[in-house]
Amino acid sequence: MQRRRQVLVHLARQFAFLGATSIGGPAAHIAMMRRRFVERDGELTDAEFGRLVGACSLVPGPNSTELAMTLGARRAGVPGLFVSGISFILPAAVIVAVVAAAYERAVTSDVIDVARQWLVPVVAALIVRALVSLRTVAVANARDLAVALYAIVASALGVPELLVIVVAGVIVAILSRPTRGAAVLVPLWAPWSPSLVAVFLVFLKIGSVIYGSGYVLLAFLETDVVGRGWVSERVLIDAVAVGQIAPGPVFTTATFIGWQLRGAWGALAATAGIFVPSFVFAGLIPRIVALADRRPIVHDFLRGVTTASLAVMVVVLWRLGDTTLRSPQSIAVFVATGAFLLWRERRRE
Repeated sequence: MQRRRQVLVHLARQFAFLGATSIGGPAAHIAMMRRRFVERDGELTDAEFGRLVGACSLVPGPNSTELAMTLGARRAGVPGLFVSGISFILPAAVIVAVVAAAYERAVTSDVIDVARQWLVPVVAALIVRALVSLRTVAVANARDLAVALYAIVASALGVPELLVIVVAGVIVAILSRPTRGAAVLVPLWAPWSPSLVAVFLVFLKIGSVIYGSGYVLLAFLETDVVGRGWVSERVLIDAVAVGQIAPGPVFTTATFIGWQLRGAWGALAATAGIFVPSFVFAGLIPRIVALADRRPIVHDFLRGVTTASLAVMVVVLWRLGDTTLRSPQSIAVFVATGAFLLWRERRRE
């Protein structure tokens, strides 16, 4: 019992730190978790970590948050899943709630844009570092290279992320055994006053069916929040921007919107609604990985999914660079961060 308590406290500290410092969305969060659990602590190999990333991409919800929950579950079972998930979400939700409370008084759209210009180049450098480190996991042969190129092109063309990774998994499974044979955005109800229950249920629906990045989240919120007349388009854009530049899960965008709707209680309802499904879905990840260990065809499918999931990070990186790396300042921050990461890696060696 004492040992279990120590492990849970350790997990709480680790993921609270990540939740308070991991800026930049799922790709950056995955990069930071890899650096901590693979490079620093040696708890996982790159291959094991890559498989968890691939498995998390198969279930709805915020992938990096579910990865945090899965990593906690590996160490301490169901209690570890809940401790890791809550510890990762809570600091980010508090930070976003504070920003939401100050919105239009001390924090304006211009302030958010300036913060993004400084922070996103750092995020881009972290993603580059993670992709370089995980390249052997994602691309080990010519087949993997072809699958990765397919995933990059398909994702860049706007094909839904779930379809991209599932098709990649099927391709690899078929090619490995040649002898063997998007969510619909439907409102739950007609527009009505956003009570706390309504706020919770709308975000519960989004958390239960959404796949993909912050760009996909924007589409859901456009339909289910702006479409109901709850917030304006400008507030939605600012909410997504805050979710991206604040540490922790991008889905804390829900916290920001909930605060604008019903204050602190609205922020709590929206945050709970969008993250509750993830605790359920994260419990499926170990079973997916265990099934892959027993069934070769599932292993091959997950291999393709992993390759495609990491390839999609390349598209995320490209979009970040295209929107942010447009000034000498942002390019200098990107290069300086990359140089620092390279220096630190060589120093460790």
